[in-house]
Amino acid sequence: MSVHNEDIAAIFDEMADLLEIEGANPFRVRAYRNAARSVRSLGRELAEMVAKGEDLTQLPGIGKDLAAKIVEIVQTGKAHALEKLHRELPATLEDLLHIPGLGPKRVKQLYDSLGIETVEQLAAAARAGRLRELPGFGEKTEQRVLDALAAHRTEERRFLFSVARQYAEPLAERLRRCPGVEQVVIAGSYRRGRETVGDLDILVTAQADSPVMQHFTGYDEVAEVVASGTTRATVILRSGLQVDLRVVPEDSFGAALHYFTGSKAHNIQIRRLGQQRGLKINEYGVFKDERVVAGKTEASVFKAVGLPLIPPELRENRGEIEAAREGRLPRLIERDDLRGDLHSHTRATDGQADMETMARAAREAGLEYLAITDHSRHLTVVHGLDEKRLLQQMEEIDRLNETLHGITLLKGIEVDILEDGRLDLPDQVLSRLDLVVGAVHDHFGLSEKKQTERILRAMEHKYFTILAHPSGRLLLQREAYAVDMPRVIEAARERGCYLELNAQPLRLDLDDTHCRLARERGVKISIDTDSHSPDGFANLRYGINQARRGWLEKDDVLNTRSLSRLRKHLKATMG
Repeated sequence: MSVHNEDIAAIFDEMADLLEIEGANPFRVRAYRNAARSVRSLGRELAEMVAKGEDLTQLPGIGKDLAAKIVEIVQTGKAHALEKLHRELPATLEDLLHIPGLGPKRVKQLYDSLGIETVEQLAAAARAGRLRELPGFGEKTEQRVLDALAAHRTEERRFLFSVARQYAEPLAERLRRCPGVEQVVIAGSYRRGRETVGDLDILVTAQADSPVMQHFTGYDEVAEVVASGTTRATVILRSGLQVDLRVVPEDSFGAALHYFTGSKAHNIQIRRLGQQRGLKINEYGVFKDERVVAGKTEASVFKAVGLPLIPPELRENRGEIEAAREGRLPRLIERDDLRGDLHSHTRATDGQADMETMARAAREAGLEYLAITDHSRHLTVVHGLDEKRLLQQMEEIDRLNETLHGITLLKGIEVDILEDGRLDLPDQVLSRLDLVVGAVHDHFGLSEKKQTERILRAMEHKYFTILAHPSGRLLLQREAYAVDMPRVIEAARERGCYLELNAQPLRLDLDDTHCRLARERGVKISIDTDSHSPDGFANLRYGINQARRGWLEKDDVLNTRSLSRLRKHLKATMG
């Protein structure tokens, strides 16, 4: 049985949720949450480490007890401690935590006071007006729960791209090893690099006698075979992810790949272009009357309608067809274009490694420079740096830079933007840094006007360099706060500062549409990992996905520059 990091993290998250509902020691709850975060940030599969007998206690936040649980999960697919919790509390209580506005304390209150164990019971109680009777709820909260339940019912289950990748790539590799298989491509929204994925479409070309269908439906992670034929099959993995496999003829592979990559709106426009030329375009090829004129490659499909090949990430019907026709397609940024990372954390605040370890990990990731940007003092929960500790860290960076080879550390801070737009540290210390990364970490509920003005005031500060994770969203967890992003982008242009594309898979913030708007307004983007551990630099791949969807080229990204050129940009901003 294959077990992925996301499976392990999900178990730890569920244990933390149930323990918090149960009222367990907060430190115990936090240990499981930190372990889940640590597992998700790893660049390697824990199952491989267990198979090799590696010491898991060397991983950040993993002690002997958690290491033993990881081994148990890898070897058995489950955790005895979680099963024990399920005997003490209904497993369905965790489903309630997915309803916006219901944290562990409120779920416990609902369970203890009203005996609510399921989403259905919650809906019935809310409709009957029973929630408003509980302390701390009231009519408004009850209505918000009803609204959230209505939205919850209509939501399609989606997976973070980074999570889908854990299941998609091993499955694709299994199919590539199958006898007689020639080509395997994961299409759909996954190929377009969408932030979240609803399901997977895999296209295969194979010899007639290939057992690829049996390899697919017999995969050990398949929980249910929905349908299976000679050229198409649909399965549900244990993770809940639906996967469709299609075996297509080699001569139709390009047409099928274009069709199943999508998006639907893009495909419709391509078919219309074909109709104008008397062509019929579908997943089987490009046809002139009954004769096939293209379809073996994607390039041939585009050529048939007079266009160059359009990169998959751009196929959203957002002007890419017009740009292709007019020769204006961007030359999209690639991972190797990045020279450094301007947002990272160490164990001085909430990171999991020291500066030297982070520097060496960045160098191993192919980077030439790394900004150390620990949190400022306002974020007390992570022991943020005050003026004295930041100055001490700056001295340590100077000492390290004398001994490090192949990587240079830059002095920075992720300074909190306070509610009134002030920065959390005085000018006398900010002025001595290489860069200042400003971030909103509280008061997410401000009106759009107040939130926007707050951010604009911070950006006007003479030592402000980069606005971190500009919308504050957490994908599938927390909506972006209300902010006038076009106005923020325009202010960045006028002020000469930068916006971040945070590559952490839960954030991917800026989103693709605002990345493109920033590009059009001449505002440079910094693609950063916000790494809290040495494995975090692997997340740059997700930032590149998002940047490509945002039409970004190499020159649009601040940290594609050499260190000497970067310093000139930073000095101009900090001047």
